[in-house]
Amino acid sequence: MKYLKLMRVKHYMKNFLIFLPIIFSKNLFNLDILKKCIVAFISFSLISSVIYIINDLKDVEKDKNHPVKKYRPIASGSVSKKCAIFVLILLIIVDVLLLYITGLLLNLANIFLIIYLVINILYSFGLKNIPLLDIAILSFGFVLRVLYGGSIVSIPISSWLFLTVVSVSFYMALGKRKKELVKLKSTKTRSVLKYYTEDFLEKNMYMFLTLIIVFYSMWAILAVSSDLFIYSIIFVIIILLKYNLDIDKDGYGDPVDVILGDKILISIVLIYCLFCFTILYIV
Repeated sequence: MKYLKLMRVKHYMKNFLIFLPIIFSKNLFNLDILKKCIVAFISFSLISSVIYIINDLKDVEKDKNHPVKKYRPIASGSVSKKCAIFVLILLIIVDVLLLYITGLLLNLANIFLIIYLVINILYSFGLKNIPLLDIAILSFGFVLRVLYGGSIVSIPISSWLFLTVVSVSFYMALGKRKKELVKLKSTKTRSVLKYYTEDFLEKNMYMFLTLIIVFYSMWAILAVSSDLFIYSIIFVIIILLKYNLDIDKDGYGDPVDVILGDKILISIVLIYCLFCFTILYIV
């Protein structure tokens, strides 16, 4: 269990963004394409675990001073640094073998995987301390997931979908920083917070919140081949309102924790998914 916590398996839910291109291109039941996306999902998940472990190794001393992160396996001492490094290496080996066995090792889409790995290593070793760049890198991780998912199966990403994902990513990243700024009274656990103000983060959150609705609406109207899909905008607005309400509650603004911590929000998201599936694949 402690090794699953070390790998942060619950954060794999972010990697479902990889399936967006095949879902909205109506290729979800194309088995050849679906198999590639499943492999891509597993591969990205393993690499994301590698990043989490590297970050925890780098920040172990700071994490010990954090009210929540101090319970992470390395910071708490339940997993030694040597064991963590062994798991890290093992994950990389398994990932390479998986891509090799499935014939995807030389797929050009892996460029996005490599970019994700490199920028997040740089993030862990210093870029996280540069204001705005830290938020941009957090956001870019979500975008890379969608680009990787489309590229691995050669499905182009709609411009409106791309802009929607970018806006959602920045909104969530700004929300995370805002909650950290409010909850953490010192900058010992995240030094970049000294450059931000709550007012700055909140104003820009609302800017991206507006952009999400605009871009998603344009995508629903112009890019999806169904007149009924426009009604999904209502669900998206409700989801954003509920998320915005939840982010002001307890916690540190991590998107996964915000979503998993609210059963009502989860229910609304599932209803949205069911609506989209019905419009795209049944009606």
